[in-house]
Amino acid sequence: MKICFLVPSAYGMRGDTRAVLNLSAELAARHEIEIISVRRVREAPFFPVDPRISLRWLIDARPGVRHLLPRGQMRTEVALWRSLRGLRCDVLVTTRPGLSVQAARHVPREIVRIAREWSRPAVPAPVRRFYPKLDAVVASTEATGEEMIRLLDGASDPPVLVVPDALPPGPWPRSRMDNRVVSAGGRWLPGKAFDRLIRAFAIVADKRPDWRLRLYGGGPEEKRLRALVGELNLHNNVYFMGTTPDLQGEFAKASIVAVTSHAETPGMTVIEALACGVPVVGFDGARGFGEFVTPGRDSVLVPAGEGEIGAYASALLALIDDERRRMVLAAGARESAAEHAAPVIAARWEALVESLRARV
Repeated sequence: MKICFLVPSAYGMRGDTRAVLNLSAELAARHEIEIISVRRVREAPFFPVDPRISLRWLIDARPGVRHLLPRGQMRTEVALWRSLRGLRCDVLVTTRPGLSVQAARHVPREIVRIAREWSRPAVPAPVRRFYPKLDAVVASTEATGEEMIRLLDGASDPPVLVVPDALPPGPWPRSRMDNRVVSAGGRWLPGKAFDRLIRAFAIVADKRPDWRLRLYGGGPEEKRLRALVGELNLHNNVYFMGTTPDLQGEFAKASIVAVTSHAETPGMTVIEALACGVPVVGFDGARGFGEFVTPGRDSVLVPAGEGEIGAYASALLALIDDERRRMVLAAGARESAAEHAAPVIAARWEALVESLRARV
C-alpha cells in the first residue's frame, strides 16, 4: 500500500513535522511511504528522514532560488493543484486545514483522504464546506477531536477519530536523573509562554542557585526572552541552547522538563520527555496537556490563574528538593511513554486505513 503525507514543509523545526516523520518511519517497514513537502526552505530537512521514505517538494523556497512564476500564493496554488490532480497513491494524509481543503477539492475520489488535525482550524468556513468530502478526520487529542466535531456540527461524515502522535523508534535515551537541570523545548513563540517559565525560574534560582534552566529551540521571541533573562539577572542560571533535531537526547540530560503554555497543545515535547523518563511540570487545564500525562504518576500539574508563576516555581522547588519523588515520577513517565511507541500508533493507523479503504 502506498501512503502519502502532504505537509507544508518537511524541512522545518516543528513538532507536527517530527510526528509525521516518526509515524512514516514505522509505516515504511510495511508500506511504500512518500512525504510531499509543499515548500523546501533549506538544503536538508531539520529532522532526520528514514532512508526508506521518499521525499519530494513542490516549491523550492530556499534563499536565492529563482522561479518563472512570481513568489507567493499563486505559485504555491498552481504547484499544489498539479500535484494533487495527478497524485497516485492509496492513501493521502494531509496535515493542515488548507491542504486538507485542497485535497477534498482536487484529489481523485478513489484515494482515501484523511485530514490530520493538531488544533482547531483558524478559518472554519472552508472546513465546514469541503471536509464532508474527505474520508476521515484524525485528531491528535480528544480536545481537538471534540473541537472538530463541533465545527462540523456533529455530522457523521467525515468520521472524527483520535490517534495520538508517535515517538521515534526506540530505544529511547534515559535520564539518570542526577543533573541539576530543568529543560524546556519548542518554538519561541508568544503562545509557548517561555517568559512565564523564566519568571518562575527566577524564584527557583534564588533559592537553589546550583540548578540551571536550559531552553532549546528558536523563534521570534528570542530577543525578548534574552532581555528578560538580563533584566532578572539570570545569566548564570538560564541558558539558550539553540535548536536541535535530537530533543530527546537533550531531555535525557535533565531531571525535570517544564511546559508553561496555556493555549498550545505541547504534544511531542511532553511525550519525548516522558520517553526519556523525565517528569513534566505543566499547568492544569492547559490545552491538551492533561491528555498526555497522569498527575502523580509521571507529572505535576499546577493551578493556572492568579499567582500561577509563584505556584509553578513552588512545584519546581518541591520536585527539586524531593529526589525520591522525582525517581517515582520518572519510572511512571517511561510507562506512560510506551503508549506512544511507534509500533503501537502505526498499528492504529493501519487499522483505520483498512476500514476506510473497505468503504471506498
